[in-house]
Amino acid sequence: MTWWAIDVRTRPEGRERIGAWLVARTGQAVEERDDGTLVTFAPDESAADALMADIGLAAEGIAPETSRRRIEPVDWSVRWRDGLGSRSFGRLTVAPSWAAGPVDADGPIVVLDPEMAFGSGEHGSTRIALSLLERLVRPGDLVLDLGSGSGILALAAVKLGAGRAVGIENDAEANIVALRNAARNGVEGAVEFLDGDAGDLALLLGPADMILSNILRSANTALLPAIATALAPDGIAIFSGMEAAEAPLFLPALESAGFVAFQEATDTGWWGVAARRS
Repeated sequence: MTWWAIDVRTRPEGRERIGAWLVARTGQAVEERDDGTLVTFAPDESAADALMADIGLAAEGIAPETSRRRIEPVDWSVRWRDGLGSRSFGRLTVAPSWAAGPVDADGPIVVLDPEMAFGSGEHGSTRIALSLLERLVRPGDLVLDLGSGSGILALAAVKLGAGRAVGIENDAEANIVALRNAARNGVEGAVEFLDGDAGDLALLLGPADMILSNILRSANTALLPAIATALAPDGIAIFSGMEAAEAPLFLPALESAGFVAFQEATDTGWWGVAARRS
């Protein structure tokens, strides 16, 4: 079987909705590239053409730009690993579990296999969250990671000195992956991964010294009241998962929720911010 890739380019404000539609339409995960292009797949050329036609019909307002391309048969379960290596974030190094030989690093190391969960350290939004976390986490902190995916941020927090980290994820399969990664790093006793609603569980787990929310802007905005309540008075909240163009939209909402932004970061078109309660 020869699969086809369909590239979908749409405006930032419509990207989340089109992405969700593609997942529902195809039953597959959708790749989002650093430039905002959404990539999905079809099993043959006719299916690709049909999907492109449906995308145009499903669009509200200006239809997304779509194109298709043939892809050679490969084992995608391992091919995505090609070219991925260790990355450093200040004191912290994130290394893939399949890396050959020992990792050359002086500081803490997170050994990770994201499998099918989000969070490998390769996406700009994750790199921003890791960079801000590395600079700002304090020894003994209780850290909550909302939308924890592969567990990368929770694991990094503990490796950097946090006393305890709790990941909250509504995808039970992702939590299975995160638990495997915790075991791989020998930190099972310091991290926990819970299934459920991030806002509800954050309120029960707080007050937290640090809360990480590497999700979409809409989700980050919706979680602001819960994060403000769950955060300790001197706590730090780190928000990522947003494009640089969304910063002027999120910052007023952040201020209205009672936060003061004190540090921002960008990476390949993505943006994140660290804030304290005012």
